[in-house]
Amino acid sequence: MSVVIRRAMVDDAEGILALLEQVEAIHQKGRPDLFREHGTKYTITELFEIMVDAERPIFVAAKDDKVVGYIFGIITETRDSAMLVDMKTIHLDDVCIDESCRGTGIGGQLMEYVTAWAKSVGCNRMDLDVWEFNDGARRFYEKYGFVTQKRRMDMWL
Repeated sequence: MSVVIRRAMVDDAEGILALLEQVEAIHQKGRPDLFREHGTKYTITELFEIMVDAERPIFVAAKDDKVVGYIFGIITETRDSAMLVDMKTIHLDDVCIDESCRGTGIGGQLMEYVTAWAKSVGCNRMDLDVWEFNDGARRFYEKYGFVTQKRRMDMWL
C-alpha cells in the first residue's frame, strides 16, 4: 500500500507518541547530559491540545493505517518590525520517520507535502533546529534546501 500524507487525527496519537520515543532515544544517545531516557517531547494530553491549534499543525505519513512519520509545525508571522522583513514562517518543531522506513523516500514525500501546504497558507519561509550530533538529519534537511542560519552553543557550569 502507498503512503498517505495528511493532517494528524486523534487516532494517530499513539503512533505519534511511539515516534516521539524514537526521537528521544536519538537525542538521549547524542546528549545524555540533557535528555532523559524514555522521555518524550510531548505527552498524550499535550498532543491533543496541539492537534486543535490551527497555528500548530501536525502532518503524518501513514502506511497501511500506521503512522510512519510526522512533522510538527508552528506558524509565526513577523510584520512591521524595525529590524526584520515581513515574513510568515512555518517552524518545523519536530520531524521523525520511523527507523524501519528511513531511506525509503517517505521523509521526502512528507517534506514536499508540508512545503506545498505552507505555501498554500501564505508562508514564505521554513525553519527548523537540528542537533549538531545528528548528521543524518542535517544531511536530509540540506538535501531539501535548508542552510545554517545561526549556531546555538552551550556549556555546563
